[in-house]
Amino acid sequence: MEQWVLRDVALLDGRRQDIVITDGIVSGILPPGEGQADRIVDGKGQYVSPGWIDLHVHAVPELDPYGDEIDEIGVKLGVGTIVDAGSCGADRIGELQAAASQASTRVRAFLNISHIGLARIDELSQLEWLDEDKLREALEQYQGFIVGMKARISRSVVKEQGLEPLRIARKWSDQYQLPLMVHIGSGPPAISEVMDLLRQGDIVTHFLNGKANNLFDESGEPIPALLEALARGVHLDVGHGTASFSFEVAERAKAAGIHPGTISTDIYKNNRLNGPVFSMADTMSKFLLLGYRLQEVVQMVTRNAAERIGQPELGRIEVGGPANLTLFEVKRGAKRLVDSEGQERIASEYIEAKGVVVDGTYDAC
Repeated sequence: MEQWVLRDVALLDGRRQDIVITDGIVSGILPPGEGQADRIVDGKGQYVSPGWIDLHVHAVPELDPYGDEIDEIGVKLGVGTIVDAGSCGADRIGELQAAASQASTRVRAFLNISHIGLARIDELSQLEWLDEDKLREALEQYQGFIVGMKARISRSVVKEQGLEPLRIARKWSDQYQLPLMVHIGSGPPAISEVMDLLRQGDIVTHFLNGKANNLFDESGEPIPALLEALARGVHLDVGHGTASFSFEVAERAKAAGIHPGTISTDIYKNNRLNGPVFSMADTMSKFLLLGYRLQEVVQMVTRNAAERIGQPELGRIEVGGPANLTLFEVKRGAKRLVDSEGQERIASEYIEAKGVVVDGTYDAC
């Protein structure tokens, strides 16, 4: 039996606790000092939350320019679970699963509807690359690892095919009963036409981008297609990325009462090392800067994200549940944060990851 104690950490409501972990399970949540084991990890001064989940990353380093090593964008950044968002289609999803089995970070995937995945960045420009037989075989072989499908619906990806790849994705999503994550960007197709094809449980990523073909009109009001999609149960995901998050659009959205369901990074090596993303902690800090409460921000990368991948247990800390945790601090002081438009803001407080627990195993950040 392997047992250890995470000593004197703060829950989001401010209560300080010892968390006892036995064989990968939370076996006790006790007042500080009451947890006993041979191994103690001191968490004083740190918050603890369910392990952060990044719903949109690119974790296949061979797929340049959109790729990175799993643990570099996972546990090393305080993220216990990453969800690769369509790097792989049916041709390479097995390679991702094999790499995931060797990583410390938990990995799930949205399967690119194009069997070639991001081997090219116009992967939906030829309809012959949308092969249902290959897709079905991948879904059957990697059931549980694949949590949905991904379609990048913007002009540079679909080219002359317009909405047809999305119509195919809609049919497959319904047929195989898996949610669809849709990347939105430059048109055509028009954003309203894209939104009209989405259904309850689908995910729109990059919804706060500053491109012309976005979800808010010139006055900052949400377009009717967005409001109708939200009424149908469509989920909004940030997907920051190199070109898909605008402070100004985020402010307009918040003022209009349109809020993210999940905060994700769309991280890969270049925007991790050179910005503007850098990390999940930095991305979360931007939403603190926008006026969201810490509890709201953390919920977007824990409970809400866990529900999207069908593993709600990952979004809770409870006795008898899996020990999947993130340790972090909220620092006071000036920190420069930059959006995808190059706009700079100075935050007076920011989040800094300190450690992560995945299935009971602790790694410092």
